[in-house]
Amino acid sequence: MKGWLGITLGDPGGIGPEVTLKALVRIQADNSDPFKYLILGDARILRELNTLLPADIPLAEFKSPDQAGRFFFTHTGPALPRDFAQGSPITAESAMAALTEGARRAIAGELDGIVTAPVNKENIIKLGPAFMGQTEYLSEMAGTERTAMMLLGADDRGRWLRVALVTTHIPLRDVANKITGPKIIQTIELAAQACRELGLPRARIGVCGLNPHSGEGGKIGNEEIETITPAVEQAKSRGIDATGPIPADTLFYYAYNGHYDAIVAMYHDQGLAPLKMIGFESGINWTVGLPFIRTSPDHGTGYDITGKNKANPESMLAAINLARQLARQRP
Repeated sequence: MKGWLGITLGDPGGIGPEVTLKALVRIQADNSDPFKYLILGDARILRELNTLLPADIPLAEFKSPDQAGRFFFTHTGPALPRDFAQGSPITAESAMAALTEGARRAIAGELDGIVTAPVNKENIIKLGPAFMGQTEYLSEMAGTERTAMMLLGADDRGRWLRVALVTTHIPLRDVANKITGPKIIQTIELAAQACRELGLPRARIGVCGLNPHSGEGGKIGNEEIETITPAVEQAKSRGIDATGPIPADTLFYYAYNGHYDAIVAMYHDQGLAPLKMIGFESGINWTVGLPFIRTSPDHGTGYDITGKNKANPESMLAAINLARQLARQRP
């Protein structure tokens, strides 16, 4: 099914369905768009919300890849009752069913990629299976550990930050033991690959230190000396334009002003706090290294504004647009 992108609705009790439909209103106006879209999730919620917003997207039930139209849906997971509660087990089951089916279709080559709406990780963990996040789950389904979470965002002047993470959803106390040389090298390589896929003329990668002031020559930590610097040097020996370790408070300033094309951060909040500061409403989560395209809006389920028609679709729209850009460039 070349020319198809999937969109998983995420947690049905959150704003995923709303931002999906609002983003597709904008996509619908683009008559040059060559893609068809398959929405995966609870069909009743999708149809009713399409009328209530009103989004008026011409949705059709998916039957075959050659049917006429642009926007299609397929029901996944349990049928949700009308009185389901936010954070209930059935909403977690619904979210996981959509994610799993979207990934299955992408792995099978039925979709060029998937755009995944937010899920409630805490709610999913209560179902029983270990779940670190959508990035980790999709990597496991695809049978690869060679992936990296990259977050992208721009301010209102078009100044971008692109941040790849060495570690993702782990406790802060575990970070120092998880940042190994091979993991840093892999993240640097994937950050450089991402720059190439984005069509950037250069791939200048700045690598954060772990400790304040990058350890001050070992006075407040040895990770820079023993692990990060050797990894950067190894990446440079492979032809990558990598620099570091650089103190994070300095590196983000220089990247924000165009001196680096991407940053490799050591842990989740080191990378995401500055990125969300400049691009909270339009941030994108991209899993680099998967055999299919996967992007996601960089926000949560938004339980507090669900059903109030207040959700901002800019991040979802940016995620769909990035998926379209990447799909056009891939053979």
